[in-house]
Amino acid sequence: MQNKGLIKLFAILFGLVSIYQLSFTFKANQIEKEAEAAAIEKYADTEEDYQSKRNLEAIRYLDSLKTSKVKVGDTFEPIEVYNLGVAQYTYSDVENNAMNLGLDLKGGINVILQISVRDILKGLANNSKDPVFNKALDDAEELQKDSQDSYLQSFFTAFDAIKGDTKLASPDIFANRTLSDEIKFNMSDNEVKGIIETKIDESIVSAFEVLRKRIDKFGVTSPNIQRLGNSGRILLELPGAKDIERVKDLVTKTAQLQFWETYKTEEVLPYIMEVNQNLVEANKKKESKEEVAEATEDEGTEDAIDELTGQIESDSTNVADINPLGIQGYGNGGAVVAMFLSKDKERVMAELNASKNRASLPVEMRNIRFAWGLQNEESEFSELYAIKGNREGVPELSGAVITDAGQDYDQLSRPAVSMQMNAKGAKIWEEMTKKAYETQGYIAIVLDNIVYSAPSVSTGAIAGGRSQISGSFTLTEAVDLANVLRAGKLPASAQIVQADEVGPSLGQEAIDSGMQSFIIALGFVLLWMIFYYGKGGVAADIALLLNILLIFGVLASLGAVLTLPGIAGIVLTIGMSVDANVLIFERIKEEIAKGKSQKEAIKDGFSNALSSILDANITTGLTALILFVFGTGPIKGFATTLIIGILTSLFTAIFITRLAVDWYANRGGKLVFSTGLTKNLFTNVNIDFLRKRKIAYAFSGALILASLGSLFTVGLDQGIDFVGGRTYQVRFDQDMSVEEVKSDLEAVFESAEVKTIGGANQLKISTKYLVEDSTIEADEKVQSLLFETLKKYLPEGMTYDEFLDGSGNKKIGKMLSSKVSPTIADDIKKSSVWAILGSLVVVFLYILLRFKKWQFSLGAVSAVFHDVLIVLGIYSLTWRFMPFSMEIDQTFIAAILTVIGYSLNDTVVVFDRIREYFNENLGWKFDTTINKSINSTVSRTLNTSLTTLVVLLAMFLFGADSLKDLLFALIVGVIVGTYSSVFIATPIMYDTAKKGNVTDALKNKVKEVEEEA
Repeated sequence: MQNKGLIKLFAILFGLVSIYQLSFTFKANQIEKEAEAAAIEKYADTEEDYQSKRNLEAIRYLDSLKTSKVKVGDTFEPIEVYNLGVAQYTYSDVENNAMNLGLDLKGGINVILQISVRDILKGLANNSKDPVFNKALDDAEELQKDSQDSYLQSFFTAFDAIKGDTKLASPDIFANRTLSDEIKFNMSDNEVKGIIETKIDESIVSAFEVLRKRIDKFGVTSPNIQRLGNSGRILLELPGAKDIERVKDLVTKTAQLQFWETYKTEEVLPYIMEVNQNLVEANKKKESKEEVAEATEDEGTEDAIDELTGQIESDSTNVADINPLGIQGYGNGGAVVAMFLSKDKERVMAELNASKNRASLPVEMRNIRFAWGLQNEESEFSELYAIKGNREGVPELSGAVITDAGQDYDQLSRPAVSMQMNAKGAKIWEEMTKKAYETQGYIAIVLDNIVYSAPSVSTGAIAGGRSQISGSFTLTEAVDLANVLRAGKLPASAQIVQADEVGPSLGQEAIDSGMQSFIIALGFVLLWMIFYYGKGGVAADIALLLNILLIFGVLASLGAVLTLPGIAGIVLTIGMSVDANVLIFERIKEEIAKGKSQKEAIKDGFSNALSSILDANITTGLTALILFVFGTGPIKGFATTLIIGILTSLFTAIFITRLAVDWYANRGGKLVFSTGLTKNLFTNVNIDFLRKRKIAYAFSGALILASLGSLFTVGLDQGIDFVGGRTYQVRFDQDMSVEEVKSDLEAVFESAEVKTIGGANQLKISTKYLVEDSTIEADEKVQSLLFETLKKYLPEGMTYDEFLDGSGNKKIGKMLSSKVSPTIADDIKKSSVWAILGSLVVVFLYILLRFKKWQFSLGAVSAVFHDVLIVLGIYSLTWRFMPFSMEIDQTFIAAILTVIGYSLNDTVVVFDRIREYFNENLGWKFDTTINKSINSTVSRTLNTSLTTLVVLLAMFLFGADSLKDLLFALIVGVIVGTYSSVFIATPIMYDTAKKGNVTDALKNKVKEVEEEA
């Protein structure tokens, strides 16, 4: 092998980088445990609502590590938490570099939000009363139930079907005052459709930006938010989020863009000083436990102001006798009232809004509202604004009046934002800006109670509704503010159409069981390779261990999310990664048997195995790639780890194993790639497989008929992914009767499915009650009814909140919940079908390209169809009495695609050997060549299948309960796939081939390869 030094260097560097990257994960885990320990120490189990308090305290602890700074010389530096000698890192650095854990491992919430395009259309049409327009909106809702089109396309279809003489450019629909600059009365429907499509897309982008800001404000680690195509759907993944109800409220409420007048610094500072002085007095009383003579209010306030008129050093914060409120600075007469440490925001706001303090406000300021400014990520300080509120809480001007906004530049070429209002808004804006100019006041632009900007008015009243907001914006901030302004112009509600909630304790159990099964599976594979291949097995084990390190290192480096199916993908990769080594070792043994020297046998063995290794891994990789494209959430995680595993397995098997084998051989060591017990195993196999093909056809035909019969009569247990509904996993402190619970639930929900999952004390409950209603209110109603129905089975005195927090210390109650609306369920089902069909087409074309004859493709695809039908049939026959869930959902589709990849892996290895034997043994008959080819691969087939099966069984027996359905499908698939590659794929290729043509094609193919070489 050439360039050994370069490969060694690359392997060492790759391994060191992986170790370096994974070190952040270990450090992050250590810090999070310290945060949990601090929270437990602060709040005892005896305190009311202690679990929620601990969660908040842990978040505060971690936030303080991010935002707090320490004085180093004359400057303040972020807190250092990780020191590698050559580099130092803050907690933010550690968190950003650590491996991201999915919901099923960390707990949290994963939702798909549907932005209401209907609401946006109604807003664009100024809530038109036109009967044709409104009927088209209703008809579009019906079309969506059985359509893959977007809601907008369904609306256009519905409108065209009933419009008659009505036009989209009607003044009663879209040619209104709001859109008068863009849509004219004489425009055709097609012209209007293009404009509306652009407007809808802009609104969804703006809504996406609003949600991103909200999620950033929520403070969860490693949030993921992405728009899904052009459907108006937005995916939110919030691992570690514990306050699920708050998250739901955060992401579903309509954006509230408002314009308010603000108070100036000098108007509000006395109140802040008074609150600060009240805390000073309270602390003095608490510390001394003696009455302190009460100073006059004015004196106290003046003293406090005097103390704070100078620069306030960071090390003076929270000093009980001076600055307990933690004021870091004050405004200079503008809209900013004061500055505080970001970590203190919640405490400061609580003090300022406390009724005991607000009672001292002057009457004219009783409706004051405090709001924080937009947080600068590079600063540890937050700016406080004071808004001139009113009793009704309604601003003079809202975002509904804005017709357009965009990033611009001011006269000094600094980034700015321009905006245009409708006629009504322009009039109010003129009055507001006139007043602000005359009083030298400020107008705050507020979204979701965050002040994005508070500009002054320096040029007089602004008429016409067009104005520019300038300030110390960066270009990115100006673009974001423009998006925010556009988001406020149209009220677009968001509904959760799919959701998964996982409790943190369930996630920890998944990690523990996953690691247990991982270690058992790895241990078996390592021992088996040594048992079967002796010293050669040691080389394979070295490559395998490096492979695992690289998989985790790459996952961490790419910022990929590790999920429970992802762990299954890694463990499956371990089982399959030995396949390349097995292929190589078996070829080396064949070369040694031909009388070649050890050095030549090793060289030729690696060379001859390369084609089979590449073909087998490419076919598996193609199915994993399709799964990645069509999958979401945990399924995408499964595909990600499988793809990475395939790539790292190829590198370690082809290069690292070779380095280890060459190193030992060059030192004079003898390698026979076997042990005393396995030396002649499978070396003289001579089975006439083709003669037994009719028996195999009959056996497979019977299995397929039984499968089809069960599929058409019994059917499959379709999960909510495919039919819609809500599912809850509930844990009790006693073994439960499924029938008794089902009877109780059916009396409330009309229909309900109840199954045992894991132990007899844990149930999976599914219902379609209120399935068409995706609102938060409907979710709450179903959840509340569930609690009331199950209350008699729960520990006495358990409250509703304790039931929802099933991941508390008792670990009893709701552990997990999922929701899928019927509309998205239909989309998931269709996407799954396309994923399977797409994989079959891609594989057919790849095999056709590699082997140049359609008979090979037909044999391979027939075997895959055979495998899929039998797996489906076994599920249909057994789902009613298996002790674990066997629902057909996205996870099952992942299993089916993996089975397809595995089956093809086996088949391609056999096909490669057939092609090779045709060239080497020109005098052999066609059937002899095929039989010899199959016999020569028996050792490889059994070795790979056995190791993969044991790995899967280890995970099935010792892994998480939620993965048993996936693993069962994979176990069945490996068994059936191994059988079909020998008894279905190859015989079908043989029976459909024209012997001479196939032989000639294969010979020519080999000659072409030799000439190119």
